[in-house]
Amino acid sequence: MLDPAFVADCPYGPEAQLLDEIVEIDRDAGRIVATMPARADLPLTSGQRADPVRHPRHVSGALMVHATAILGFAHAYHLLGLRHADGWIGYGTHVHFARWPSMARMGPPLTLELKALRIRRVKGTLFVRYAFRFTQEGRVVFESEQSAIWTRPEDAPPSAPV
Repeated sequence: MLDPAFVADCPYGPEAQLLDEIVEIDRDAGRIVATMPARADLPLTSGQRADPVRHPRHVSGALMVHATAILGFAHAYHLLGLRHADGWIGYGTHVHFARWPSMARMGPPLTLELKALRIRRVKGTLFVRYAFRFTQEGRVVFESEQSAIWTRPEDAPPSAPV
């Protein structure tokens, strides 16, 4: 179960947060590990015109990219202390590389890992490069390196949680 304060502060509603649980936070390593379900009712996955041979139902690759945004928010929230309610917001800026070496099938949950590779602060804005690795029963189903910017616009008042 996710921390209710995290759920309330996230810029996406619970149905788009995708995570079941954050199972590890390693502050020293800049690492977060979480689990994500692999269910047929997930967004995008539910719209697949599946065929058991030609196009089996699977966790959408686009949904995995969205999961990287949620993990990035988890990193900002739990490790950097940034709160959306205080005006902080993050945006992905680059996908340096991404690959899906194996299909994420329905059933067993995915284990999602984020590691912050580099964090730079410039005039109150944070630039972070992340490595992501998603597995299912020990098989890698997605990995990437991506960058994001975390900013707190001075003219934007803090937002109330939705």
